[in-house]
Amino acid sequence: MKNLTRALFFFQLLASLLFSPVLGQSDGSGVVVAMYNMSAPQGSQAVLQCHSQRMVWTQDRLKDRQRVVHWDLLRSGPGHAMERVIDMFSAGDQRIYNGYNQGRISMPKTAFKDGNFSLVIKDIAMSDKGIYSCNLHHHYCHLYESIKVQLNVTKSARKERRFWDGQKAVYVVLVGSTVVLPCVNRRPIWTEGNSQEDQQQVVHWDHQPPGVQHDRADRLIDLYASGERRHYGPLFVQRKMNISAMAFSQGDFSLIISDIQQLDQGLYSCHLHHHYCGLHERRIFQLTVTPPVPQEPTDEPQYLPNEDPNTNMVEVPPHVINVILPEHRSLFFQQLGYILATLLLLALIVLAIILLTRRRKRQGQEFDPRKIESPPLPAVKYVGHKSYDKKECERSISEMKSSNQEETKLDYKNNLLKEAEMSKLCSPKAIDLDREIEKLSWK
Repeated sequence: MKNLTRALFFFQLLASLLFSPVLGQSDGSGVVVAMYNMSAPQGSQAVLQCHSQRMVWTQDRLKDRQRVVHWDLLRSGPGHAMERVIDMFSAGDQRIYNGYNQGRISMPKTAFKDGNFSLVIKDIAMSDKGIYSCNLHHHYCHLYESIKVQLNVTKSARKERRFWDGQKAVYVVLVGSTVVLPCVNRRPIWTEGNSQEDQQQVVHWDHQPPGVQHDRADRLIDLYASGERRHYGPLFVQRKMNISAMAFSQGDFSLIISDIQQLDQGLYSCHLHHHYCGLHERRIFQLTVTPPVPQEPTDEPQYLPNEDPNTNMVEVPPHVINVILPEHRSLFFQQLGYILATLLLLALIVLAIILLTRRRKRQGQEFDPRKIESPPLPAVKYVGHKSYDKKECERSISEMKSSNQEETKLDYKNNLLKEAEMSKLCSPKAIDLDREIEKLSWK
């Protein structure tokens, strides 16, 4: 919600800048120094804070102390610090800090009238070389400007010259001559007085409803340093919007808006103008009105009649009041954002399911039980039977026959059984052996 509000704010600001005159020109809007995004619930009070210490109004009663110019010297070589040479106030008083320079260093007495603050040095010596800086201070307007000039001293007249080294002017002068180090600033703030100061300081607030261009904004209030105040618009607007009476003494030009409604949202501009000091600044506030905050019930609990309220109390449920406000454009965009986010989440879930399904199918294709080679079965050896070749079977049978003739019939029968088992796998004589065993069993 906040990101959407900020986007709308920047789009509106861009449109106001594209379709309005250039800032800082004849329209007097000034340079935009700050932009703020604010929101306040409906029915509450909002304070659009607009501060500037440069706009603190203190009447220039000490005219000679508000504007001052001083020359400083930074000598060449290590271990040399900045040295104050001369200073001069707007009343014309000059002060020279080194007695050696008395009578040989001076400034024009009409400096604060014609803007010529050049330094005149007579009888140049080798000790005068270094970097000189001309510093202009305006304590009332909090302004500071500086100009640097480098002075080199030579003993040869052929080496005298003046040039620009890219950062400052360089003067190469002859020993014993006179030089004028230039410092000229003819801006009105340094040359004119401060007549009618209270009429040259003014702050005014503008209101730009949504969809309205900057040049068609509504003026709300004007406040001058003299105390004059001008309100614009309907009477109810004048009563709900105001600026503190101590604005110019504290530098606080904040706009207080009471009982905020939906019609109060839009762009608010705080314009600060100090024509004497050349100050023209503008601060922009994007105010968004949100639904009112529900208040907690303030009804006191109702007690049972003829009962001690400290022991028996009846809890009364809070009263719920449904407030239905007309839908705003921002609410529509908020709901649209929720819908798009839900659709995106569903699409991600479906995509994840599809990817997992394809991965499972690939794993199933790779695992085919028919392609798996079965391990070789272990060879099983039967203990009761042995494999014999044909010659060994015949040899064993003949030996058993020879022995059977000497044994009894019972032993003979058992030997025949053994012989039959041994000859089952090696010769067809097993059939004959079975027959003989049947005969013996009948006998």
